[in-house]
Amino acid sequence: MARFDTVKNLTGLTEWFGKNKKLQNLVNLVIVGGFFDPSKSKDREEAAEIKKMHELIEKYNLKGQMRWIAAQTDKYRNSELYRTIADTKGAFVQPALYEAFGLTVIEAMNCGLPTFATNQGGPAEIIVDGVSGFHIDPYNGDESSNKIADFFEKCKVDSIYWNKISEGGLKRIEEW
Repeated sequence: MARFDTVKNLTGLTEWFGKNKKLQNLVNLVIVGGFFDPSKSKDREEAAEIKKMHELIEKYNLKGQMRWIAAQTDKYRNSELYRTIADTKGAFVQPALYEAFGLTVIEAMNCGLPTFATNQGGPAEIIVDGVSGFHIDPYNGDESSNKIADFFEKCKVDSIYWNKISEGGLKRIEEW
């Protein structure tokens, strides 16, 4: 869930997913942000990112493996999106090149979602790596997508691992 700015790196996350067959075999990708039609954006950078997203979906043949939901302005609907992903034992990924604070990270963790977030900025202070979520390097997509895939692999083998990270995130938010 983010604006379609280059710094938010949603197209980067999509490319990581597209390149990582192991990850694709474990989970689907849901992106929430922007418009589908680049001509609806009044921002050049956003329009370019939207075009790039369409190109990546085609390049990696992601139809049927990902869902792109337009940006949401209803806070209750956003809460439901987080909870729906949590109810299906998914995870939240915040792949920003830099994030000053990380409100979506806090929201996701507060909804019980295991969270992967950039190691560049505020989220690195919110998450205790491997305990309440995971730090990812937005400049190393292979490493980051493998870390996400490893998490879901571990969840398949250990039925309580997802709950352990979910509870770690909730506890961290309470402490924070």
